[in-house]
Amino acid sequence: MIIGLTGSIASGKSTVSAMLKKKGFPIVDADEIARLVVEPGSPVLSEISRIFGQDILHEDGSLNREKLGERIFGNAEERKKLNGIIHPAIRKEMVRQKEDWISKGANTVILDIPLLFESKLQSFVDKIIVVSVTPEIQKQRLMTRNVLSEEEAEARIRSQLSMAEKEQGADAVLQNNESVEQTGEQLEEILLDWNARP
Repeated sequence: MIIGLTGSIASGKSTVSAMLKKKGFPIVDADEIARLVVEPGSPVLSEISRIFGQDILHEDGSLNREKLGERIFGNAEERKKLNGIIHPAIRKEMVRQKEDWISKGANTVILDIPLLFESKLQSFVDKIIVVSVTPEIQKQRLMTRNVLSEEEAEARIRSQLSMAEKEQGADAVLQNNESVEQTGEQLEEILLDWNARP
C-alpha cells in the first residue's frame, strides 16, 4: 500500500512523518527530493541556471534559493517555468525511491508530499492521510516557528489550498490540535484500520 501523507504549512505533518519513520515505515520525502534534484552539478540545476541566469547560483555552484524566490515571487509565468523543470524530476525520483522500497520487500511506503493536492499527485498513492489543525492554531504555530507577523502568516496560509479542501480529499484526517500523544493515538488507529505495516 502506498500512503500519501500531506497537510498544510505548520499543521504538524513533519511530526507525523517522524512518528511513521520511528514505527519503521519507509518514507519518501518530497521536500528532501526537491533539495536533492537541485544539488550542484545536477541536470535540473543546470537547466534552471540556463533559463533564469547564472545569478541564481551561489559562488560554490549551489542554488541561491532567496535569489530564485525573488525572481518567481508573484510572477505566475516564471513560477510555472520553474515548476516545469523541477516537478518532473521530483516525481521521477519519488517513483524511483518508492519502487526501490517495494523491491526491498516493504509492505507500505509513505509518500510525504506537502503539496499532494496542489500538484495533483493523488494517483501516486492508494490512501491519503491529511494532518489537520484549526486555522487559529495553524496561524499561531507558523508565527512562532517562522517568527512572522500575523499578516505574513496569513499570506503564507492563503497561498495553499485550504485545510477544508484537503480534508475533503483525504481517506483519513488526523486532527493535530492537542498533544503529540493524542496525534500518535489517532495515527495508530488509522494504521490498524488500514492494516498498514512497514
